[in-house]
Amino acid sequence: MTSQFLIIDADDTLWENNIYFERAFGEFVDFLAHSTLSPGQVRDVLDEIELANAKIHGYGSLNFGRNLAETYRHLVEREVREEDVRTVMGFAERILECPMEVIEGVAETLEYLAARHDLTLFTKGHPDEQTLKIERSGLGVWFAHTAIVKEKDAAAYRALAAERGMDPARTWMIGNSPKSDVNPALEAGLNAVFVPHAHTWVLEKQELVPGAGRLEIVESFGELRRLF
Repeated sequence: MTSQFLIIDADDTLWENNIYFERAFGEFVDFLAHSTLSPGQVRDVLDEIELANAKIHGYGSLNFGRNLAETYRHLVEREVREEDVRTVMGFAERILECPMEVIEGVAETLEYLAARHDLTLFTKGHPDEQTLKIERSGLGVWFAHTAIVKEKDAAAYRALAAERGMDPARTWMIGNSPKSDVNPALEAGLNAVFVPHAHTWVLEKQELVPGAGRLEIVESFGELRRLF
């Protein structure tokens, strides 16, 4: 196969990520102990706050802590005490202490792909936090290039492709998020591979939108060896 440019997502594509945010949210719901709102209703409020703040502050566990604190102040039925706010933010801060769980089949598949194609790791979030996760995962050795951006939209994909001299016809974005991985890459004229994840963040879910490029759907990361 002709050498391809493979742009690969990180969180919930290479390693587990959102499960830790879900655990922190569960702790938050228990601590909030709202008398009438269900966990789903609390989640709806948090989603609105996260959607608004992501445009300003971006992503990552520290920003998640800020969003939890704002949600707490908005919903709490008792006096707001600063020690309680610190407790809430601590639920998010502990995410950084969670072990790295590389998804099954990822390491050997990256080794296989790196010997045949040009691999770029493309992720969004806080640069220091994402860099730490890459280092802890041990997967960075398989990538010729790494890029960490505030948002992964069509403009970001066009800029990356231009910077790296990628031929769109031979360039594929691989990831679990329709919103940040698949749809914007197709909009930018690239190809894409959708790798579904059972715990993809709700704000990353969208209907897949056809674009100029090819779209492939696989059940697991290991299936990339069949495609490439």
